Amino acid sequence: MSERTQDEAEAGAEDGRAAAAARKREQHGWYFYDFACSVYSTSVLTVFLGPYLTSVAKAAADPEGYVHPLGIPVRAGAYFAYSVSASVIVAVLIMPLVGAMADRTGRKKPLLAAAAYTGAVATAGMFFLDGDRYLLGGLLLVVANASLSLSMVLYNAYLPQISTPDERDTVSSRGWAFGYTSGALVLVLNLVLFQGHDSFGLSEGAAVRICLASAGVWWGAFAVIPLRRLRDRAVVREPGAGPAVSGWKQLVATLKDMRRYPLTLSFLLAYLIYNDGVQTVISQASVYGSQELELEQSTLIVAVLLVQVLAVAGALGMGRLALAYGAKRTILGSLAAWALTLAAGYFLPARTPVWFFALAAMIGLVLGGSQALSRSLFSHLVPAGKEAEYFSAYEMSDRGLSWVGPLVFGLTYQLTGSYRDAIISLVVFFALGFVLLARVPVRRAVEAAGNPVPLRV
Repeated sequence: MSERTQDEAEAGAEDGRAAAAARKREQHGWYFYDFACSVYSTSVLTVFLGPYLTSVAKAAADPEGYVHPLGIPVRAGAYFAYSVSASVIVAVLIMPLVGAMADRTGRKKPLLAAAAYTGAVATAGMFFLDGDRYLLGGLLLVVANASLSLSMVLYNAYLPQISTPDERDTVSSRGWAFGYTSGALVLVLNLVLFQGHDSFGLSEGAAVRICLASAGVWWGAFAVIPLRRLRDRAVVREPGAGPAVSGWKQLVATLKDMRRYPLTLSFLLAYLIYNDGVQTVISQASVYGSQELELEQSTLIVAVLLVQVLAVAGALGMGRLALAYGAKRTILGSLAAWALTLAAGYFLPARTPVWFFALAAMIGLVLGGSQALSRSLFSHLVPAGKEAEYFSAYEMSDRGLSWVGPLVFGLTYQLTGSYRDAIISLVVFFALGFVLLARVPVRRAVEAAGNPVPLRV
């Protein structure tokens, strides 16, 4: 080798090391957005806000038990559910627009910052939900929930840009693990405050409001790290690309564009179905525990904490399995595990917390990994330059379109009067998702999207 050739090789190696170091720095910053925002999902949505906002609405209700937002009579007990639904509608209208704007301008970071801090401020503002301020509570919930969905579109869209194809499963899994770690940590602190509120000189309501607000402060504080480390990329505008249009028109345009990649659409359909099952299990497990298994609230909260802790191990463990066997095979294995978990749940005896904890442990071990690997696998199927736009469709299937599962669960209970029959009915989502995913030729799908095929996928 000539001296010049050797110098060029050394310079190339040095450039490669510098690029790898820069990529690692961005990855470490990216993990911390999950660490920042996951406390909202765990402490606010899953544990504290539903019961508390319902009590606030009941305090404002008329003698018949109704509140009247915008003059519309609404049962106080349903106000939280309607507020969540409203937040989903707002997010669905805005997500495609924001995704297209991010791709066309290349300025994901300012949009991520706006969404993150809007959500964090709205969550921190929940400290003021005392008395009968149910309208304020509903407004803050809509703003915070929609902001979280928007921020996740932008956050997920960074994944293909900050990781090589062979790194992606590991990077995605670590992001989920960071999120579940923070969710568990803050939930423990919140539960200490809530359970010991008398010793802190606080009423129960004040303790709840502090727990809610602390999630917003945490979200805003740790969002600084990804916003300092992530960077925007220059974009090459496609010929004829015009300005962003309304949310629904942009969604239609995105779906039309996705028709050019039918294998990507096939994966998205499979994901929509099995993720509907996942989201329904998450939302209805506490109902099953309280109504069918007759378990106390404290037992259910401990079970949520157990899910958070074991989801960290599950996400990291399934990430390692994906390195050995590929993401598709590992997801298929997790779907089989989900079906077995529901079958086991059908036979759980009532008033026996230890078996419910075992079920929570099984859910935790497959929850984080199936979500993380689905995200990383989809990132391989997105054409370059359209990450945010395509992830808006992905996020909508994750957050905005998961309504069929709860409908099936509710109809099954209505027809049979049994929550056991309702929970076992969800097996169909995992079975159908398994079949549809198994039929997707992933390597061909990656190639069709114009992306390099990782060693194992």
